[in-house]
Amino acid sequence: MSTTQQYLDQLHTDFTFSTAQLTGIVELFLHDMKEGLQGQASSLAMLPSFLTKPDGQETGIFLALDFGGTNVRVMLIKLTGHGNYTILKRQDVPLSNQSKNYDFTSRTSTAAELFGFLADQLAQLTQPDKTYLLGHTFSFPCRQTGTNQAILLHWTKEINTSGVVGHNVVDLLHQALADRGLSNIQPVTITNDTVSALLAAAYQDRYADIGSICGTGHNTCYLEPKPPRFSHPTYINIESGNFDKISGNKYDALLDQYSSRPGAGKLEKMCAGRYIGELLRLVLLDVVTQGLLFNGNCPVFLQTVGALSGWDVAVLQDAAARPEQISLWLAKHSSPTAVSLDDREVLQHSACLIATRSARLAAASYAAILKHIDPTLNSLHTISIDGSLYEKLPGYADTISQTLQELVGIKAGQIKCVLTKDGSGIGAAIAAATTKKNRGSQITT
Repeated sequence: MSTTQQYLDQLHTDFTFSTAQLTGIVELFLHDMKEGLQGQASSLAMLPSFLTKPDGQETGIFLALDFGGTNVRVMLIKLTGHGNYTILKRQDVPLSNQSKNYDFTSRTSTAAELFGFLADQLAQLTQPDKTYLLGHTFSFPCRQTGTNQAILLHWTKEINTSGVVGHNVVDLLHQALADRGLSNIQPVTITNDTVSALLAAAYQDRYADIGSICGTGHNTCYLEPKPPRFSHPTYINIESGNFDKISGNKYDALLDQYSSRPGAGKLEKMCAGRYIGELLRLVLLDVVTQGLLFNGNCPVFLQTVGALSGWDVAVLQDAAARPEQISLWLAKHSSPTAVSLDDREVLQHSACLIATRSARLAAASYAAILKHIDPTLNSLHTISIDGSLYEKLPGYADTISQTLQELVGIKAGQIKCVLTKDGSGIGAAIAAATTKKNRGSQITT
């Protein structure tokens, strides 16, 4: 056996979870869910959203602010009932833009600057003589005490804007709107992106009861039938990316060590698009160092933290079917390195292992939630999933479905996984609509 093959075999061991291992993870995840629900010490926060299922008949025109990572979406959405909607206006803007000399995600940026920027984007979609109810998707761990009260517990996804942690996010947005005279924009609800994605799915599908994000970050929520301290079913934001009962490998340990929050977000660092590119870089750097890739000549880009993203994983994963992709990939990174057949195998195998592990771990968390809400799987369940990994990474969606089949057996037919594209934005509008209905609010259009 060649040295390269031995290394690939070791990589396979490092990044692969068997069905039996995943079954053990399901039980550990289920245990932490139950502990978190009861307010006991747990890696899973189990945060109530104070929202329940829409009935699909919500109507009206609503603003949606979707803040889930380094890009922000603002949308004007018309809900027409019967599960139907139209996106009237939409604008996507980065929070960091070197060419325009701003970065609202850095520690040197303030809350006032960040939320002022968000308020400016919202203003561009509105008319000053009309009133708009705003639903806000805010995809970071928050302690909520109501539909419009959310204290940021800590940033994730390497965002570090100062003056936000420990503060009510809604108050910060209110202040930014007031500073600009935008009293016609009225924030009425704030929710996590997983909850928003699930709201968007449930607006159209009454069986939708689990929502997940498989994109820049990773998190999942579900409809808890008997939540403590609530008299009706309530969406629970699990903050599943923080699950910490999984043993990682040496690459996971390195990534964690140099992240902004070492020791936290272990599942997210194994699953999310924000991290799988860095995992790939660490693996490839190790293979080069051992002389088993690029003849031991390390390209400059592999020496740069954060140089690779989920896009790189997707490109290399598809390299066997399209070998020319390797040359194009290297050219993108300004690297003239020659590529051998062994190099191609290492690149593709590494990317496939990292992507497959991400999907299988996500599926294990879904299996645990299903076991909690329907132990015998007698009911139909739709898992609503949004995010670039699920939508665009080759084989990712299929791997989730196949892994669920492994874990639940003959009852897998009771489960349907669907892509809810733009769900976190549309769901924000639906959240605002349900709040309007519950409060009897009026909106001019």
